Amino acid sequence: MANVTVTINGTKVEVPAGATILDAAKKINVHIPTLCYCPDVGCGTANKPASCRLCLVEASGIRPRPVLVPACATPLARDGVEVWTNSARAMKARRTVLELLLSDHPQNCLTCAKNQECELQKLASEFGIREIEYQGARNNFPIDESPAIMRDLTKCIMCRRCETVCNKVQTVGTLTGNGRGFSAKVGTASMIPLADTSCTFCGQCVNVCPVGAIVGVSYVKKVWDAINDPKKTVIVSTAPAVRVAVGQEFGFEPGKPVTGKLVAGLRALGFDKVFDTDFAADLTIMEEGHELVGRVKEFIAATQAGKSVKDASLGARLPILTSCCPGWINFLEHHFPDLLDIPSSCKSPQQMFGAIAKSYYAEKIGVKPEDLIVVSVMPCQAKKYEAARPEFAPGGIRDIDYVVTTRELVRMFHEAGINLANLEDGEYDSPLGESTGAAVIFGVTGGVLEAALRSVHTMLTGENLGGDAINFRAVRGLEGVKEAKVEVAPGISVNVAVASGLGNARKALEMVRQDRTRFQAIEIMACPGGCINGGGQPYIHDGDRKGALERRMAGLYAEDAGKPIRLSHENSDIKKLYEEYLGEPGSEKAHHLLHTVYHENIRS
Repeated sequence: MANVTVTINGTKVEVPAGATILDAAKKINVHIPTLCYCPDVGCGTANKPASCRLCLVEASGIRPRPVLVPACATPLARDGVEVWTNSARAMKARRTVLELLLSDHPQNCLTCAKNQECELQKLASEFGIREIEYQGARNNFPIDESPAIMRDLTKCIMCRRCETVCNKVQTVGTLTGNGRGFSAKVGTASMIPLADTSCTFCGQCVNVCPVGAIVGVSYVKKVWDAINDPKKTVIVSTAPAVRVAVGQEFGFEPGKPVTGKLVAGLRALGFDKVFDTDFAADLTIMEEGHELVGRVKEFIAATQAGKSVKDASLGARLPILTSCCPGWINFLEHHFPDLLDIPSSCKSPQQMFGAIAKSYYAEKIGVKPEDLIVVSVMPCQAKKYEAARPEFAPGGIRDIDYVVTTRELVRMFHEAGINLANLEDGEYDSPLGESTGAAVIFGVTGGVLEAALRSVHTMLTGENLGGDAINFRAVRGLEGVKEAKVEVAPGISVNVAVASGLGNARKALEMVRQDRTRFQAIEIMACPGGCINGGGQPYIHDGDRKGALERRMAGLYAEDAGKPIRLSHENSDIKKLYEEYLGEPGSEKAHHLLHTVYHENIRS
C-alpha cells in the first residue's frame, strides 16, 4: 500500500494511504480529544461514526479551502494535506461541541455509576469547563431497568458505541438509533424495555459506553445488608476470570492472578465463608463430560449398526454445545430455537454452586436454605439475569441470591478501606473451595472444552493424561472461531469447535444448521475472548483490548499449569460430594440439582 505524507502542526508524518488524521496524529504523539471514537469495541471492530465531532481539526488540501473535519473519520488519500489541531478555529469548535453536549447532559455526576470513569466528565475537566454555557430544557427519558442492565437514555450522547458492539460484533441487533435532531438517542426498536427484546445481557454495551447511559444493575447494597444481618449466613464464591482482573485495580500487573489476596479481601469484607466457583466448574465437567461420553458412545454404536453419520448424529443429539455461559444461552433461545435439543443440559457453574450450597452445604452446616445467602462474584452482567430466572428459584428460594461483578467488588473493597496489595494470601474454605487447573481455564475461550476433553479421555480409557498431553493447545487462543480434530482416546477422534463472541457463535450455529455431522462438540462464550472480557470486568482504558485479554488469558493458563491437580475428576471434594450426596454423574439426584431445560424465547 502506498504511503502519503501529511503535515500536522508543522511536523511531517508518513502514513499508509487511507489512514485517518487521528492515526497520523497518534504516530507523532499529538493528542486529539475523542468521545464517540473507540478503536476496538470488540473483535477488532472500531467505532468511528464521527457523530460527536469532538475530534474536529482544521485541514487544508482536502477541500478547496481550509475546513473543519473529524480526525477520527477523515482518510488521507494524497500528499500535501496540512492539519492544525491547535488553531483557534479548531479549538473553539471543539469547546463549543463539548459545551453543547454538557448542556443536554444530567448534572448528577456524584451519584452516577460511571463517576470517575466517565469519558465526558474527563473531557470537561481537561477543557477546564466550570459552568454550563448553554441553558435550556433537557431531554428526559424514563429509566429502563432489567435484572441485569439499566439504561438511562437521558445520559445518552449518541456515540453509537453500544449499537456497534450489539449489531456488528455480537449480531444481536437489539440497539438502534431512535429519533432525530435534539431527541436522537440509541435505544431499542420502538423504545420497548430491554427485558422485552432479544437482548442477551452479555454486557458488552456496558463495557463500551463512555458515560452512564448503560450500566449494570447493582445489588451491592443488598449484599452489605445481608452481611450485616446476624440472622443470615452469607457465603461467597468467585469466578475464575475475576482473579486475573481484579488485581489491576490495586496496582498489580494486568493479568496477574491474585487468588489468595482476593480470598483474604472477601473474608475481610465479612463473608462467613469464601468458596471458589471453580469447584462448581469441576462439577460441571463431571456432569457435562458424562453427558458427552454418553452421546459419543450412542453415536459410535449407531454408526456401527449401519446408520448413516447424519442419522447417528441426530439420534445422539450431536454436536453437544456447552451451556456454561448464560449470555450465549439467551442468544440460543432467542435466535436458534430449532437447536434447543443439542446443548448440554448442565446448569452453569454459578447455578450448580448455588444448588449445591442450598442443599448439600446447607444440610452440612444445619442452616435453612432461606437463611443461607449465596453471593457470586462474576465477570459478567448476564449472570445477574441468569440468577433471576424463575427455574433457578425452586420453592421460591433462589439458588443464587445476589451477583456482584468484578468492578462492583472493587468498589466494595474501596468502601471498606481494603487494599488487596496489603493483604496476606488466604485459602478458600472447605468443602466447596477445592478446585483444579481444569476449572481455572473456564475463564478463557476454549477452556471449558479443554477441561472436558481432559476428563473425557479418562472416562473413555480409564487412564489420566499426563505431561504435555494434558494441554489441548488446538482449542486455545483468542481467534473468534477455532476448529480442531482431537484424539480423546486411542482410535477415537472428535471434531470440535470453539466460538467466542456472539457474532462468531452465530457463524458456528449456522454451520451446525447446515451440517450436524461436522462437529461432535462446540464450546461457545458470549463475550469475545470468554469471561476474561466479560461485561463486568474492569474497564480497559488504554485501547489495547487484545493485549489486555492476552495478559488475562496468560494468567489463567499459568495458574492452571501451577496447580497440583489439573483434572476435574481428581478433585477430592468433588469425589466426596458424589460419595456422600449425589451418587454418581448423571444420577437422578444429580440431574435434579445440576441440570436444566431451555425454552424458545423469540422476541423483537
